[in-house]
Amino acid sequence: MFASTASPEAGAPLCLHGVDHTARPTWRLKETVAFYRDILGLPLIHTISARGWGPATHPDFLHFFFDSGKGSTIAFFYYLGSEEPDGFAGRDTRPPFPDDHVSDATHTAWLVDTQEELLAWKARLEARGVEVSTETAHEVIESIYFRDPNGYFIEITRKLRPLAALDARDADATLAAAIELEDEARASQARVTSIDDIWLRKAEILSRRLDLGQECHA
Repeated sequence: MFASTASPEAGAPLCLHGVDHTARPTWRLKETVAFYRDILGLPLIHTISARGWGPATHPDFLHFFFDSGKGSTIAFFYYLGSEEPDGFAGRDTRPPFPDDHVSDATHTAWLVDTQEELLAWKARLEARGVEVSTETAHEVIESIYFRDPNGYFIEITRKLRPLAALDARDADATLAAAIELEDEARASQARVTSIDDIWLRKAEILSRRLDLGQECHA
């Protein structure tokens, strides 16, 4: 173990500067390269070829990166000699909507600026044989969805409006309501299953905060 001699300045703010890359495993090397490089048109910019890391059971691998714009990349691990898990079979032929909400929650979303660009991507993908969803607007974004050869969910999206301070306050109240309900449910060995319950608790929280704010200004 090596102790770090660097000590950040006390109170100095730390911040992230965007996503460098996302990464997933693939057992379909040729198809993945063809999809991201040739169909999507993302340049292949780097490949790491290495012996297995860590435990003896870790296979040798290729780790390859495609440029996805503004300094970000999407990357894949191809583990030499390993077999595709049973759960991946047939995922690539599923329709482009989240029929498996657990797996499809893990996805990549890329940003475009205009609806014209979004529709142009849809037309390009469909012309190259990719099944693409209809345009779906949800709150502050509009998106299209499709799957890569591994069955991974991919999204291209545009912003319908910029986020404001009100969105952050609303997000905080929503999650505070969910956390309160989850704590209460856990204590009684129950589960929170309805969004209506969260909305009702959120209204209570906002009411409490409003009352507190009025007291502070009284």
